[in-house]
Amino acid sequence: MNEIRTLTIDGQLISADASVTILEAAKEHNIHIPTLCHLEGLSDVGACRLCLVEIEGHNRLQPACVTRVEEGMVVRTTSSRLQKYRRMVLELLFSEGDHICSVCVANNACELQDLAYAAGMDHVRFDYLHSTHALDASHDRFVVDHHRCILCARCVRVCADVEGAHTWDIAGRGHTAHLVSDLAQDWGEARSCTSCGKCLLVCPTGALFAKGFVVSDPQNKQDFLRYIANTKSRKAWKDE
Repeated sequence: MNEIRTLTIDGQLISADASVTILEAAKEHNIHIPTLCHLEGLSDVGACRLCLVEIEGHNRLQPACVTRVEEGMVVRTTSSRLQKYRRMVLELLFSEGDHICSVCVANNACELQDLAYAAGMDHVRFDYLHSTHALDASHDRFVVDHHRCILCARCVRVCADVEGAHTWDIAGRGHTAHLVSDLAQDWGEARSCTSCGKCLLVCPTGALFAKGFVVSDPQNKQDFLRYIANTKSRKAWKDE
């Protein structure tokens, strides 16, 4: 028998299964919490930090995507503190890469861009790092533009959890962290890659795209996202 927890989110008293996260409970009750690394159907890693929320009794902000609901929990998903923090996170993501939307293949179809608009971000206060990672077009069909990668690890997880190829991973730490295929080989040399294109369909920016196309077919992308969400709900694969 499932255990039920009663908690308050943004002043709304709700009930949720004890196994779900704050993010899942909020979504079930139409309470929006911004995310980038989260994608329904994939395991959560709490990488982007955009879903941080305030929990009464906790001094630190907590990631909603990996924090389970608890009885009596009081959660705030929107406040001046959270708005300032999320704006800062978005600005840092822009400063770490070369996110010039007007010349990006994902312009007007980018989750990072959408969140920046929603936050009212019209400039970046931080110095740009100007990524030195080269664009990799060695694959026959696809391209990875490291300048636009935000290290959300969606591609890593879909390649491992859904395709089972384990082609992608993240190497390095801090500002040196970057996406790698196989043993840090060019994508075209990665023998584990099945060329399925699933990584393109889950990428929230213009970091992964098909040659000859501006953005992936929106219908194909939505169909695939529904597929992985439905398959995960049937427990076809499990979180590590």
